[in-house]
Amino acid sequence: MVNEVLSAISQHQRFILTSHARPDGDAIGSVLGASLMLRELGKEVDAVMSDGVPVIYQGLPHADSVRRASEVNGKYDAAIILECDSVQRTGISGLEANGRTLINIDHHSTARPFAHVNWIDPSACAVAQMVFELGRAAGAHITPEVATCLYTAVLTDTGSFCFQGTDANTFALAQELVKAGANPSHIAQHVYFANPESKMRLLGVALNSLQREGDAVWMVVTQEQMQQCGAIEEDCEGLVNYGLGIAGVEVAAFFRELPGGRYRVSLRSKGGVNVALIAAQFGGGGHQCAGGCSLGGPLDSALGKITGSIARHRAGNR
Repeated sequence: MVNEVLSAISQHQRFILTSHARPDGDAIGSVLGASLMLRELGKEVDAVMSDGVPVIYQGLPHADSVRRASEVNGKYDAAIILECDSVQRTGISGLEANGRTLINIDHHSTARPFAHVNWIDPSACAVAQMVFELGRAAGAHITPEVATCLYTAVLTDTGSFCFQGTDANTFALAQELVKAGANPSHIAQHVYFANPESKMRLLGVALNSLQREGDAVWMVVTQEQMQQCGAIEEDCEGLVNYGLGIAGVEVAAFFRELPGGRYRVSLRSKGGVNVALIAAQFGGGGHQCAGGCSLGGPLDSALGKITGSIARHRAGNR
């Protein structure tokens, strides 16, 4: 499949690169890394996201070049959509206009072949791994800037090398990126030790709401609590992992109230439950150990649907 992607790239000159709304480390790191490599290959590239670059990733090379927009015009020949299961999930309109070639690169187990060219590899630890393979196949130089972006993506999407699926190939990739110029301690400082105060206050609120039933836990934050903490959407990233850190817990869920009475749900697992399948039941997706979806309220209804699905999957695995 990498050859098909290379062929499609060779046939076009002007590219837009994007990923899903509410971007995480893999989305940002992969878009930036791919953008830099394509420019080295002589392509014209714009990185465009429907949401801004989260604070903890704003120190990445050329992060300030990412343009925020909800629609694009017709000047592009092709769109490369990374780590995203549909055009709609980018939050950007116009990507399919004017017969533009769509290239889909994804590693989620719930990925869908929605584009003209689809490269889906669930065995990849992150889309950044696929971007690295693409760059190597194209003969692009993996510069220290590219390596920094891709290492950040791998670090965050593997849960700091903790998620199931992390193996010798993952560490071999990390080694290649470090050799190419990525600085592990510097990157970790920016990702894990540069959180805004609002996120820490929101974490306290979330932990105070923690409920447990057997080996599953869940936390909830409301819009009002978000406002009281001065928190924004990106401050919720990673909070669910604190629930998973409890001994004996196998699955954790984090519910964030949205406007209109809906709830955004983040799911994490230690591997015994495939949370991507749970998320997919409600229109979401992800990986075996990390997934997400959104549900209508009220809260009791949303909680019941998720905890009920967790219980059924746990029973099916026994």
